[in-house]
Amino acid sequence: MELAHSLLLNEEAYNKLGEPQKAEFAFEWLRFLEKLLPSTNRVDIKEKQSKLVEQLVFLLTSSPGPPARQLIAKNLAVLYSSGDIFSVHQTIDKCNELIRSKDDSPSYLPTKLAAVVCLGYLYKKLGRILGNSFMDTVGNILKAMKNAESQGRYEIMLSLQNILKGLGAAAVPCHRDIYKAARSCLMDRSMAVRCAAAKCLLELQSEATFIWSTDLDSIVTLCFKSFEGSNYDVRMAVSKLLGCILVTSARQNVLRISFEEALEHLATGFLRGSSGFLRASGDILKGTSSVSRDVRVGITQAYVVFISTLGGQWLEKNFSALLSHLLDLVSQSHPKAIQTQTDAICCRRCVSFILRATIGGLLGGKAQIATAKEICQAIWKLKKVVDAATSDGNVETHAGTTAVAASQHMLICALEELGNLIYSLGTTAAPVMQDASVGLLDVVISVILHPSVAVQLAAAWCLRCIAVALPCYLSLLLDRCIERLTALKSSPEAVTGYSFAIAALLGAVKQCPLGIPHCKGKMIMTVAEDLLRSASQNSRISVQRMQSGWLLIAALMTLGPAVVQHHLPRMLLLWKCAFPVSPKELETEKSRGDSFTWQVTLESRAGALCAIKSFILHCGGLLTDEVIQRLLPPVPCAVDLLTQLPLLNKTYGSPLKSASLTYRKRLYELLSFLPPKTYEGSFAPVMKELVLDLTQLDGQIASSVGYLPSLPHQNELALLGPILQETEHRFIEEQLLLVNSMAGGSLEYDPFSVCEKAAECDSVPTPLPTTLSIISAATRLFGVIFPHVAESQRYQILEQLLASVKQTKGSRQRIVQQNVMFAFSNVLKHLSSCKGNLGSEEIRSCALTLVLSALESNNPLLRCSAADCLARLVQVVADSTFTAGLAQISFDKLKSARDVISRTGHSLTLGSLYRYLGGISSTQHLNACVGILYTLSQDSTSPEVQAWALHSLSLVIDSAGPLYHVHVEPTLSLVLMLLLTVPPAYAEVHQSLGRCLNALIATLGPELQGSSATISALRASCLLGCAVMQDNPDCLVQAQAISCLQQLHMFAPRHVNLSSLVRCLCVNLSSSYLLLRRAVLACLHQLVQREAAEVSEHAVALAKDSREDFTPGINIREVGLEGALLSLLDKELDPKLCQDIRGTLSHMLLSMAVEKLSFWLKLCKDVLVASVDSSTLASVDTTQEEEGAQADDELALGLENEDECLHPFPHPRWSTRVFAAECVCKIIDQCENADSTHFDLALAQEMKQRDSRDDFLVLHLADLIRMAFMAATDHSDQLRLSGLQLLLVLVQKFATVPEPEFPGHLILEQYQANVGAALRPAFTPETPPNVTAKACQVCSVWIASGVVSDLHDLQRVHQLLVRSLTKVQAGKEAHNQLYNEGTTTMEILAVLKAWAEVYIAAVQRQRKQSNISRQAFVTNIIEESFRDERSSADELLELVQPDLGI
Repeated sequence: MELAHSLLLNEEAYNKLGEPQKAEFAFEWLRFLEKLLPSTNRVDIKEKQSKLVEQLVFLLTSSPGPPARQLIAKNLAVLYSSGDIFSVHQTIDKCNELIRSKDDSPSYLPTKLAAVVCLGYLYKKLGRILGNSFMDTVGNILKAMKNAESQGRYEIMLSLQNILKGLGAAAVPCHRDIYKAARSCLMDRSMAVRCAAAKCLLELQSEATFIWSTDLDSIVTLCFKSFEGSNYDVRMAVSKLLGCILVTSARQNVLRISFEEALEHLATGFLRGSSGFLRASGDILKGTSSVSRDVRVGITQAYVVFISTLGGQWLEKNFSALLSHLLDLVSQSHPKAIQTQTDAICCRRCVSFILRATIGGLLGGKAQIATAKEICQAIWKLKKVVDAATSDGNVETHAGTTAVAASQHMLICALEELGNLIYSLGTTAAPVMQDASVGLLDVVISVILHPSVAVQLAAAWCLRCIAVALPCYLSLLLDRCIERLTALKSSPEAVTGYSFAIAALLGAVKQCPLGIPHCKGKMIMTVAEDLLRSASQNSRISVQRMQSGWLLIAALMTLGPAVVQHHLPRMLLLWKCAFPVSPKELETEKSRGDSFTWQVTLESRAGALCAIKSFILHCGGLLTDEVIQRLLPPVPCAVDLLTQLPLLNKTYGSPLKSASLTYRKRLYELLSFLPPKTYEGSFAPVMKELVLDLTQLDGQIASSVGYLPSLPHQNELALLGPILQETEHRFIEEQLLLVNSMAGGSLEYDPFSVCEKAAECDSVPTPLPTTLSIISAATRLFGVIFPHVAESQRYQILEQLLASVKQTKGSRQRIVQQNVMFAFSNVLKHLSSCKGNLGSEEIRSCALTLVLSALESNNPLLRCSAADCLARLVQVVADSTFTAGLAQISFDKLKSARDVISRTGHSLTLGSLYRYLGGISSTQHLNACVGILYTLSQDSTSPEVQAWALHSLSLVIDSAGPLYHVHVEPTLSLVLMLLLTVPPAYAEVHQSLGRCLNALIATLGPELQGSSATISALRASCLLGCAVMQDNPDCLVQAQAISCLQQLHMFAPRHVNLSSLVRCLCVNLSSSYLLLRRAVLACLHQLVQREAAEVSEHAVALAKDSREDFTPGINIREVGLEGALLSLLDKELDPKLCQDIRGTLSHMLLSMAVEKLSFWLKLCKDVLVASVDSSTLASVDTTQEEEGAQADDELALGLENEDECLHPFPHPRWSTRVFAAECVCKIIDQCENADSTHFDLALAQEMKQRDSRDDFLVLHLADLIRMAFMAATDHSDQLRLSGLQLLLVLVQKFATVPEPEFPGHLILEQYQANVGAALRPAFTPETPPNVTAKACQVCSVWIASGVVSDLHDLQRVHQLLVRSLTKVQAGKEAHNQLYNEGTTTMEILAVLKAWAEVYIAAVQRQRKQSNISRQAFVTNIIEESFRDERSSADELLELVQPDLGI
C-alpha cells in the first residue's frame, strides 16, 4: 500500500495487480490524494494537473465502486479549484457523454454512476465559476433519471443536491425541473431514493421560494404521502424537510404564513393523514381511521424538527399556544383520531414525545419552571370543565360523559409531562411547588377524583415524580392521600384514585434515600385491611375496594424486608383467607356464585396473587422455609380455580372475561417465581392451561403481530431493521412493530405497575394489554415447569405444540409459532443453566421438527429465535453426533435452497451454533461453514441473504478463536471487496460487513502490532476497511467504523492516525443518531485514558483549521473538546452516554488539570455560576442573626452580580453543575499530589512573577470560594451537598496557608463572611437531614481549623452548631417526621460528632498554647502575641463548654 502514497498514481504497480487488488490500490491512492491535495503547493499541482486529471478520468471510466467514485469526484473538484480550471469543461463534457451512453449493461452502470457523482462534486466545489454549463448538465441528468434504476435515481438526487449547493441562487432556471424530479422520487419504492430526494428538496427550498409559498400545500401533502410505508431513515429525512419548509415559510416576509398556520398544516396530516380531505371524510363516514401509524410517527418527528429549528426562545414565548395546540390533537374535537383505545394511546404517545423532546431538550431550568406553571394552569382549566360537566344536574348524563371523555387524553398527556418536568428539575422545582398562585399539588391531587382510571393513574404517577424530585413532600403526600381515602371511602373514584396515588408514592420510596417514617407502613396496612374487610359491605364499590386493598399491600411490599417483617403475619393471614381451604369449598363457591360475586372474587384473588409476587420480588430475605410453607397451601386451590375459568366464562359471559384474564396472568407470574418443586402436584393442570394459552388465540391476539420479547442477543437487532435499534425516537417508533389492534403499552393496562420502577428508556411504565402480557407470562412459566415434567409428558406436550402449529394457517400460525418458539427457548435456557437433559431421542426429534419449521418462517424475528433455539438445543443435548447431523442439515439446505427465507435462516443457524458451542472443534466443519458463508455473502441478487450470511460469519469469527487464523486473510479480502462494491443503499449489508471487520480485528488482537509483511498488509487492509465505512452515508455503519478504529487503536496505537480519528469523532459528537454518538463517546473514553493531551490538542487545532464548527451549537475553538463534552452532557438524556461523557472528562481532568489549571477552573466556574440570579439562590434566613451576619450575606450575595454577561453554558441542568463541582474537588486533589506550591501563596506569587505561564491553585482561591458558595446555596439538594463538600475540601487544604501581605494572618480569613453565608441555609428547618449533616461537618472543620481567631466572628458559625445541638437535645418530639427515623439518627450523630471535633480541637489548642507559654516563662521571653494566642484558645474553649454542659 505504500506504493499508493504518491501524488500521481503508480501505474506500473497498479497494472501488476489483479482486479480485486486494483480496486484496493486505487482506493488507497484516492484516499492519500484527498489528504495531499489541500496541502500541496499550487505550482506543483498545476505542473502535474493534466496527468492527474487523465488518471482520475481513467479510474472514473473503469467501473469504480461507490466509495471510489465519491473520492474520484472529490479529488477532481479539489484539483480544479486548486489548479487551473481550463480543462474542467472537457471533464464535464466527458461525464455528460458517459451519462448519455446507450450502454445499459450492468458492467457499465458503475461508470455512469461515477459520472453523475463527479458532476455533483464539480458544481458543488466550483459553483458559478462554471458559468451556464449547468443547464445542459442538469437537463442531461434529469433525462437519464427517466430510465434509471434505484441506484441511479439515488445518486442523481444526491448529485442534484450538490449542484444546488454549489450554484446557490444561480440555479433558478433549473429549480422547477429539479423540483418535479425530486417530487416523484419522494414517493419512490426504494427507501434510499426517498431519503436522497428529501435531502435534495431540503437544499432546493433554501433558494426556490415557490416551495414554501405557492407550492406549500402541495409539498406538505407530498411529505405526508412519503411517510406511508416508510422506514426510520425516510421518516428522519422527510420530517427534517417538512419541519424546515414550514419554518422557512413562517419566517419569510413575502407570502408568509403564521406559526399557527404552520402548526395547523402538521395537525391536518396528524389527524387526517396523507389522503385528501374528501377521501378522509369518506373514511370518517365509514367509521375507519385513514391515518396510518407511520404517517403519524413521521409527522410527530416533523413537529419536533419544526420546534427545535425555531429554538428555545421561541418555545418559551409561545409555549402556551403550542401546548393548547398539541393537547387539542387528542381532544374530542377530533373524535376519529381517538375513536379506539389503541388510537388514543398512539396519539398520546406522539404528543408526549413532542413535549418531552422539546421541553427537555431546548429549555433551561428557569424556562422549564415557567413551563411547569403553564401545564399546571392547563390541567386546572381541563379539571374545571370536567367538574362542571359532572356536577351540573341539568346537563344530560351523555353530555357529561362526553366532556369527561374529551378531557381524559389531554389530561394524561399534561400530567405525564408535568411529572417528567418536575422529575428532571429535582429539588430545583421547589419554587414552583411553593408558589401559592400555581397550587401545583392541589391541582394534581384534585385530578385524582377524575372518573377515568387512566387519568387517575397519570395523576398518581405525577405525584410519584414529584415525590422522587422533592423527597420532603413524600410523607406529606402519603398522609394527605391516606386521610382523603379514609374520609371518602364510599366514593368509587376516591377509593381507586387515592389508592393508586398511595401505591405510586410507596413505589417512590426506594428512589428516595431519606425514606419515610416507619409508622407509615402500619398506617397503610391498616387502611388496606379495612378496605378488604369492608368490600362486602357495599356492593357498589366492592370491586374497587378489593382491588385497592391488595394494591396497597403489593405496594407496601416494595418497601423491603425491614418494614414488611412487622406486617408479615397479617399479610399471610389475608393471603390464606383469600382462597378456599379445600377443593370442596371451591365447588360450593361455584354452585352458589353469580356473575358479580365471581367478578369480585377473581379481582380479589388476582390482587392477592400480585401481592405475594411483590413480596417474593422485594422481600427475598424473609423467604424462609417456614414462610414458604405458609405461602403454599392456597396454591393448589388457585390452580384448581384456573382450570375452572373456561367454564365460568361460558356460564357468566363477558363480565368475567377481564377479571379471569387478570387472574390467569397473576397466577402465572407468581408460579414462575416460586420454586417449581413446591407445586409439582399441579404441573399437569398448569401445563395444560399453558399449552392452550400458547396455541389457542382469540381474535384480538391473532390480528396483531404480537408482543416483542427481548431477543437472545442484541446483535440480531440489525437484521430486523432500524426500528428495533436504540434511537431517540424509540418511544414512538416501537408502535410500528405492532399492527392492527395493538399500539404498545400504557399504564391503564396494569394499575399494579404504578408502584414498580419504569424501564430505563421510558419515563412512565408501559405494561402491555393483558391479552399480550399473559402470553409473555405463559412463555416464562412454560420454561420454568417443562424441565421438571416427566419425560413421557414432555413428548406429549411437544407433540401437542407441533400439531397446533400445523393446524393453524396464515397470521395465526405465525403467532402460534412465535409463542411456541419463545416458550421453548425459555425451556432450553433453564436446562442450560441447571445442566439439565432434554430427554430421549424421541423428544429431541420432536423438538428439532418444531424448531426447524419456524426456521423457514417468513417472519425474520421468528427465524432469529429459531436459529438461537437450534443452537441452544445442541448445547443442551451435548452430543457430537447430534451436532454434526444438525449442521449437515443446514449445509445441505444451503446448497440446494434458492429462496431467501431458507438461506437466511440456515446461514444464521451456522453462526449461532458456533456462538453457543464456543467453536466446533472440527477444522473440516469450520472450513465447510466458512466456504458456504463466503458464497452466500457474495449473492448480489439478494442483499438480505448477504446481510444474514455476513452476520453469521461474524459470529463464527468471534467464536472460532485461534482456529480462524488461517481464514483471516481471505475473509478480510472478501470484506474489503464487498465494502468497495456493495451499493450504499444496502445499509444492512454494510452493517454486517462492519461486524465482520470488528470480529477480524479482535481475532488478530495484539498481533496487529507486528512488523512482518503479512501483518502489515492485514493491518493496512483493516485501516482501509475502516476508511470505507467512515465515508458510508449510514450512521450505524459509521458507528461501526469508529468501533473498529477504537479496537485498532487499542491493539496497534502507533498505526492509527490520531488526528483524523479525532476529527471524525468531533464531527459526529452531536449526531442525531444515538448509536453513533455512543460509539464516538466510547472511543473518546478509551483514547483519553492514554493520550488525553494529544486528543484535546488535535480537536482544538482541527476546529481552528475548519471554516465551520464541527458540531452545531458547540464552539470547540473557544471551549475546547472539554467544553464541548460538558455542553453535550448538559443536553444529553441517554444514561449510558452521560456515563461515558463523565468518564471521558474525568480521565482528561486527571491527565491535564494541573497543566491547564486556569482552563479547567474557568470551565467549571462557567457551569457553576451560569445564569444564576438572586431568585434562584436558596433563601438565607438572617432574622435571628446579628447585623454582622446580615452584612456577611449581603457581601456573599453580591458575588453573583458580577459577570452577568452571556456564558458558554447558558442555563445548565443541576446534574451538570453537580458534576462540575465534583470536578473542582478532583482538580484540588490533583494539585495536592502534583506540587505543594499550589497551597503556598507567597511562593506561587514569586514563581508567577518569574514565569507568567506558571499557574497555581492558590491564585484562584477567590473563584474556588465563589463556586463553593454558589453550589452550597442552590435550590438543588444534590448541588448543595456537592458545594458543601467543595467548601469542606477548601477549608481543609487552605486552612494553614498564610497571607503574605498581612503577617500573622491566614489567607482564608478574608472569606469567613462567604463561608458563614454558605453554611447558614443548611440549618433552616426545611433543610433535609443529609444536607444539615454535611454542613455540621463543614462547621466543625471551619471552627477547628483556627482560621478565625476573633470571638465575635467565630460566634456566627458557632451559633449554627448551637441551633442544631438545641434541636438534638429537644428529642424526637421536636423533629418533623418527614423522613425515616434513620435520618434523624444520622443528623444527631453528625451534630454530636461536629461538637466533639470542635471540643477536641479547643482542648488541644489550649494545651498547645499552655506548653508554649510555660516555655516562654522559663526563658523570660514572654511576648504579647503569646498572650493573644492563649486568650484565643481559651476563648474557643469557653465558647464551647457551656453548650456541652462540661
